[in-house]
Amino acid sequence: MSDATLSRTASENDTSPIGSPAARYVFALARLAIGWTFLWAFVDKLLGLGFSTPAEGAWIAGGSPTAGFLGNAVSGPLSGVFASMAGAVWADVLFMAGLGAIGAALLLGVGERVAAACGALLLVLMWAAVLPPANNPFMDDHIVLALVLVGLALVRSADTLGLGRWWGATALVRRFPVLR
Repeated sequence: MSDATLSRTASENDTSPIGSPAARYVFALARLAIGWTFLWAFVDKLLGLGFSTPAEGAWIAGGSPTAGFLGNAVSGPLSGVFASMAGAVWADVLFMAGLGAIGAALLLGVGERVAAACGALLLVLMWAAVLPPANNPFMDDHIVLALVLVGLALVRSADTLGLGRWWGATALVRRFPVLR
């Protein structure tokens, strides 16, 4: 058997879940779901649609997107650090910019690596703000989602149901692959 035949046979028999069309769609749907979660949090905090944020607490109505969580929900050894950030303009701007940009990037499938890294960082910071978690000595959904985000970027989930292939072919991303 020639090397070409062996290569072709190996790739045809590859059962890697990443190579599976069904797996690619599941990963893409996970990316879209997490992206929607981030973008929805941004929109609700911006406009106060009454889900997590009442209308009077909307950012456009003068409310602070960070005051509720950082002012009331933080606990544990880092509570003082996080509570001191509650309501600070710089924290509100960074938090909202992060939610909006991460959500939009994940939904569109552009800048998936940067969005995954920033999203994972934001989730780990939110986890650190409530140490120890209420139902487990150290693990909670923030850590799980952070790991999933990193995994989604590693398998290039944005190439399915997203603009990842197009984005990856742009001159900017070819020059700076970290932007993929």
